[in-house]
Amino acid sequence: MRDEMILAISGNDIFSGGGLYADLTTYTSMGQRGFVAVTCLTAMTQDGFEVKAVAAPTFAQELASLEEVPFSVIKIGLLPNPEIADLALDFVRERAELPLVLDPVLVCKESHDVEVSALRRELIKFFPYASIITPNLAEAQILADREIKNLADMKEAAQELHALGAQAVVIKGGSRFDPEKAIDVFYDGQTLEVLESPLLDSNNVGAGCTFASSIASHLAKGENLLLAVKAAKAFVYRAIQDSDEYGVVQYERKNNQ
Repeated sequence: MRDEMILAISGNDIFSGGGLYADLTTYTSMGQRGFVAVTCLTAMTQDGFEVKAVAAPTFAQELASLEEVPFSVIKIGLLPNPEIADLALDFVRERAELPLVLDPVLVCKESHDVEVSALRRELIKFFPYASIITPNLAEAQILADREIKNLADMKEAAQELHALGAQAVVIKGGSRFDPEKAIDVFYDGQTLEVLESPLLDSNNVGAGCTFASSIASHLAKGENLLLAVKAAKAFVYRAIQDSDEYGVVQYERKNNQ
């Protein structure tokens, strides 16, 4: 069986819980080989948590270095500005045949300094190439340009985002509408399904990145989208169960499963 190689176009998390660290750890736990094109660095400053974009020429060189790698799947995380997003989009367009998992990071838990309106326009350009997009509730509201007040709104927003071009959408609702359950909504143009799991009492870090990366891992293994999403949700649940004292999710090594 050929190696399953997955590219994460992701940011650095200075606390090593999310971003490229979650991506690579997920792929390793699945017995796969992960590559990273780093989009940004992060740091704590006197003004709070800051995202510092990699210089565009440097990021372009990163992507050029990976042109000959036979990737199975591409996963995209934090794109810090439109210039980086455009370079990533060019790379994706040249590999339109590959499954693409887009985690449209628009609202960081630590900061709201991202140029949201400009990035929204850039992210929507990825939708026609995306096998699935995985926004959280806040990101889904921005991308769909609507409020999401209840489960019915989540379902409608998933359908609206699908209509923008993505093959499938899963909106991560978390505990917003039920304090005892983590509720997500999946839609692929035919199947509209609500996915539930018990809510764990954990201040977790990196769960969203891990979820998208796990979907990418399962797509690399040839699973269909809904099964990949369900497997990823179960994977994240187990990881959060074992999270450490800092809330960083932990992973059990899965040898080529």
